[in-house]
Amino acid sequence: MNISVRNLAALGLLGAVLVGCGREAVETSPAEGPAATRSAPPVANTSPGASASPGTGAAAGPKPAADRAAPPTMAPGPGGLTPVYTRRARTAEKVVALTFDADMTADQGPRAARGEHFDNPELIATLRRLKVDATVFMTGRWAEEYPDQARSIGRDPRFEIANHSYSHYAFASPCYGLPTVAGPDMTADVQRAFDAFRDAGAENVVPYFRFPGGCYDDAALRALGPAGVTAVQWDVVSGDAFAKDADAVAEQVLDEVKPGSLVVMHCTRSAAPVTERAIRRIVPELRARGYRFVKVSELMRG
Repeated sequence: MNISVRNLAALGLLGAVLVGCGREAVETSPAEGPAATRSAPPVANTSPGASASPGTGAAAGPKPAADRAAPPTMAPGPGGLTPVYTRRARTAEKVVALTFDADMTADQGPRAARGEHFDNPELIATLRRLKVDATVFMTGRWAEEYPDQARSIGRDPRFEIANHSYSHYAFASPCYGLPTVAGPDMTADVQRAFDAFRDAGAENVVPYFRFPGGCYDDAALRALGPAGVTAVQWDVVSGDAFAKDADAVAEQVLDEVKPGSLVVMHCTRSAAPVTERAIRRIVPELRARGYRFVKVSELMRG
């Protein structure tokens, strides 16, 4: 089944550290992967293609601790296609999952050495202070650069760490100019990220994966089958990437959130400098509307 995609070329925000910054997740079922590259196009209105079912990661995924229930995953599609989850569909319960991409490409070490900040400890501190549960989609390279922070996040029961690849290279092309991971290397790239989380001492690691740039196609979904992960996209784009106006970011989230929404934001000071300020407005206003903040695993469990 072919599904057309609207590109985000007009945004012009997306550079080498690209994040998924579309305004609309593609409506898809795990049973029907698109033939075209999907790069998370513009306006949010989608639902997961299948209901979540309990499961554990396969060989490349993390193993849950013995004292924790296995996080829910979705069943693979035909031919072993990796399933894709976008939001909790058809629910009246006012729950919302805030997710934060901790982006760092495999070759950005020199930029970090020169003082560029790919982390955002103030954001994590604010989430803790406001008692917000959240999921951090982390690259393995980020965990290697900031192992103490990765361990702290990954041992805090308010957070869970999901996989955003090791390299933050694209898994489908074109994808906003990102370098591309070769098909045969995709599972290894994901496994390398899980290894980096383990080496950092993170414990709350879940078998979820977010494609760099939000870009994927049938070939990527098929190549990642052995990894045993559920791909997680979103239905609300915060617009925080390279933004300078925290209120504009907050208003975009507040305007688009609905029961069961999954919001994409970022955990890098250099690429998303106003995210922490936006959170200070988003959280109390959504709580005033009756919303509760959950991790992706809880959203999917519903």
